[in-house]
Amino acid sequence: MAYTAADILIETIQDWGVDCIFGMPGDGINGIMEALRKRREQVRFIQVRHEEAAAFMACGYAKFTGKLGVCLATSGPGGIHLLNGLYDANLDGQPVLAITGMAYHDLIGTHTQQDVALDRLFADVSKYNERIMGPSRVENVTDLACRTALAYKGVAHITFPVDVQEMEAGARRSKRNVAHHTSDVYVASARLPADDELGRAADVLNAGQKVAILAGRGALEAADELERVAEVLAAPIVKALLGKAAVPDDSPYTTGPIGLFGTRPSQEALEECDTLLMVGTSFPYIEFMPKPGQARAVQIELDPARIGLRYPVEAGLVGDSRHTLKTLLPMLERKPGRSFLETAQKGMRQWRALMEERATRPDIPMKPQVLARELGLRLRDDAIVACDSGTIATWWARHIPARRGQMHSLSGTWRAWPPGCPTPSPPRSPIPSARWWRSWVMAGSPC
Repeated sequence: MAYTAADILIETIQDWGVDCIFGMPGDGINGIMEALRKRREQVRFIQVRHEEAAAFMACGYAKFTGKLGVCLATSGPGGIHLLNGLYDANLDGQPVLAITGMAYHDLIGTHTQQDVALDRLFADVSKYNERIMGPSRVENVTDLACRTALAYKGVAHITFPVDVQEMEAGARRSKRNVAHHTSDVYVASARLPADDELGRAADVLNAGQKVAILAGRGALEAADELERVAEVLAAPIVKALLGKAAVPDDSPYTTGPIGLFGTRPSQEALEECDTLLMVGTSFPYIEFMPKPGQARAVQIELDPARIGLRYPVEAGLVGDSRHTLKTLLPMLERKPGRSFLETAQKGMRQWRALMEERATRPDIPMKPQVLARELGLRLRDDAIVACDSGTIATWWARHIPARRGQMHSLSGTWRAWPPGCPTPSPPRSPIPSARWWRSWVMAGSPC
């Protein structure tokens, strides 16, 4: 049996640790499906009923494993269906490789069946995006696609003409394309900020009297460091939804989520703080943030382009959250006054009592809070919890506590509804006012 360009593709992604692919077969990817069939003992193909689900599943796989998620779709409409889930990966910063088919290479651009230039279509959603032009190009492009997706935490896309997939490997190369000149080695940097930036950040945080911490998905591996910093600074930890598992919900330092699905103590902490430490977050709902000028701010972020994206900061620390917090911690001075944190803790005791009352009402029909609470009580300590968007995210955020060792996530910034669910009912005006959204949050959004 011939060794094909598609075989090179699958073997190369195997070198990057890929052992499962989410997708749907189609005649525009016959060569790739055959390569997968031959390796069905090494690479699991998880067939979906719609390509959109394959992209969401690849994104979810990346979110919960930290590994490269891979989705596969045929040419034309099959590839287009991936876009919804790929934008979720793009906006939530998850490494996903999308592989799509294309029309016969010598009929592209001639109005043939499913003739769509998917590489052009995917340009906005991808950090790397290439069309395979021959078997000698597959290894180079695939290595770079996998490395880019992992290094830049985003989408890489390879589109593959159907006839090129079945071409025999070993086709003639250009003189500069030396065989096997790329590799599957990926090296993660320690990503530590410069000493002067750390000093500037420490000065800002040490000067604050009411420090609040806003933690997002970039802080998921920094739970212990977050709590140590919170203890030193007497700072409540407010959590964006993607950072729900950054610290457990029973931590004495957290006030839980912020935003439309947030808690009253979280909102009050951000409205009253004079200093803000943002850790691994690009929380998009800036109407819930302190007003510009209210608080001095420090931001820890892996992507330098996102420093100061949501709030004006005086110090930006570009680096891994856990390592940066660990390096910053010895430079911080313990706050003698604890009243800001203690007020937040008192507020959380009252909030939890309110949520408990809402979630134990014996009403018929049953309130959704009751179901969410009962589910939360029964989850294992190592549970993986994935939530849909819409009103259901309220019950997840408030009534299913994240315990240490659990993983929680949802479509954070894209806010897609894969299965579909209702959203909170705002007033009948076309655009609800910021005052209405805030009142919905502060009142505990009773249904």
